[in-house]
Amino acid sequence: MARDLQGFGLALLNRFASNRTVQKMKLDKAAEGVIFQASKTGFKVAGAANRGFKKVSGKGKADRLSKPAASGLFDLTPNEEQSMMRDSVQRYAEERLRPAAYDADNNCAAPEDLLSEANELGLALMAIPEDAGGAGYEQSAVTNVLVGESLAHGDMGLAVAVLAPVAVANALARWGTADQQATYLSAFAEENVPPAALAVLEASVLFDPFKLATTATQTGEGFVLNGTKSMVPLAGQAELFLIAAELEGSGPAVFIVPSDTKGLTIEAEPGMGLRAASMGRVILDKVQLPADARLGGQDGFDYAELIGLSRIAWCSLAVGCSQAVLDYVIPYANERKAFGEPISHRQAVAFMISNIGIETEGMRLLTWRAASRAEQGKDFARDAALARKLCADKGMQVGNDGVQVLGGHGFVKEHPVERWYRDLRAIGVMEGVLLV
Repeated sequence: MARDLQGFGLALLNRFASNRTVQKMKLDKAAEGVIFQASKTGFKVAGAANRGFKKVSGKGKADRLSKPAASGLFDLTPNEEQSMMRDSVQRYAEERLRPAAYDADNNCAAPEDLLSEANELGLALMAIPEDAGGAGYEQSAVTNVLVGESLAHGDMGLAVAVLAPVAVANALARWGTADQQATYLSAFAEENVPPAALAVLEASVLFDPFKLATTATQTGEGFVLNGTKSMVPLAGQAELFLIAAELEGSGPAVFIVPSDTKGLTIEAEPGMGLRAASMGRVILDKVQLPADARLGGQDGFDYAELIGLSRIAWCSLAVGCSQAVLDYVIPYANERKAFGEPISHRQAVAFMISNIGIETEGMRLLTWRAASRAEQGKDFARDAALARKLCADKGMQVGNDGVQVLGGHGFVKEHPVERWYRDLRAIGVMEGVLLV
């Protein structure tokens, strides 16, 4: 690797080349800074006006990450490098995300210093090719799934906040034109990664990501966008959005929209779960965009691939959060006594915990399989759909059973299981936002 980064980012960007590198991590310092309070009535848009993305044209060929060679073997065992990355990210999640999760949930916002520290993980850099200023060398959906799972083991809401800008970097690296990469992607290779979000979801009954109410009309000068996007993470802080809209005569497309674009406004939209991700509503009222704002250029890209990869990413969060529930209820049931013995001695409790473990492993297997097929360039739509269905149903059941095992303690905020239950319910409704 050409870059010399410090701390935890160095361990990731050098592909965990040595244990000495991993030892350079400094993840135990006390949290400092100010917590952003999410307004219940609305946000003021600020961000892109401060950074100012400078349009670049005539760059030539877009930079892409290489695709890993297919081995032809069905083996979902993480390699040594992936295992080290997963363990390190999970340690970061446990030491930094989980202690901050309670306050972040109450404040509907992640601590600003925590998001800045998360940038040191180098996750955005790993999504960007070296030729574009990043540190990535190949696309790896499996590695991204392991990272998402590990972050969600600390806290799912904070994981969404951390990964939202990474999703935008991933999309620009995968499908952006050379000029789009030169204009926007380079910002994600800087030390100060811009808050950004992918916006697909709309507040409609039985939402279908392939039938969007948000519209894009082509004009002589570019495009005009109208509509509303729902549950967009970091909405009030974001400097850049990728907005999915129905392009007349063409079908779904994605557009690059800086947050200071005229006609774009933000409203707070705190929900039942994922409150730490600072969810908001993005309102587009006659938003005028230039002709080069369509992601992928004039011909666009495979929108179905974006939705499939996003669903796999959400599944990875469901697996990580479900594993957190399992890891919490086992010692609780062994230590909690009723009628003179641990409640784990009761078959009803023991069987419930066993089911949590069984469903979590099933969710993990389907998610990893879908990611493996995507990584190898195989058709993964069916596998992603199966994984999403299982994670939506069983993830919610895992959260419910976790609350049930704790009894009255499962209902109070003293224990994190009630928050995990609320977060897990989001899997069945969220579309977009994340990308592996």
